[in-house]
Amino acid sequence: MAEVRWLSEPEMSAWRAYVVATLRLRQRLHRELAAAHDVSLTDYEVLVCLEMAPERRMRMSELAAMIGSTKSRLSHQIARMEAAGLARRAPDPDDKRGVVAELTPGGEALLKEAAPTHVEGVRAHLIDLMTPEEQAVLARVFSRVDEHLEGLGG
Repeated sequence: MAEVRWLSEPEMSAWRAYVVATLRLRQRLHRELAAAHDVSLTDYEVLVCLEMAPERRMRMSELAAMIGSTKSRLSHQIARMEAAGLARRAPDPDDKRGVVAELTPGGEALLKEAAPTHVEGVRAHLIDLMTPEEQAVLARVFSRVDEHLEGLGG
């Protein structure tokens, strides 16, 4: 077994700052959406993905991968969103064995109402705290991380 390459102090500082700030940022964005629109950040993210998808629908497996969820967890989430009138499940028109999630008019209306709150939060708690150069570096770094993880599969 290879020897462990422990994190140096600067590496640990970068890692911890990322972990803590990401968690706190997501919690803050969730609280703002929940307080103003009674929608969770995870439900909001599903609505955004569906709104951006062709014909406002997406295969459940693709949606789960896009939001970093399991198919089982997403299935429960979509069931709650169906009960609230925000999304619905339907047979995949291109593959009868598959299931798609679709954005409903209610989900579209909530998204339109909640989007300004979300964007204001993202701007206030992240984007406006960085220079344009820092924003570009952040985008490059996390694009590289995403590509690396995508390359590893499952």
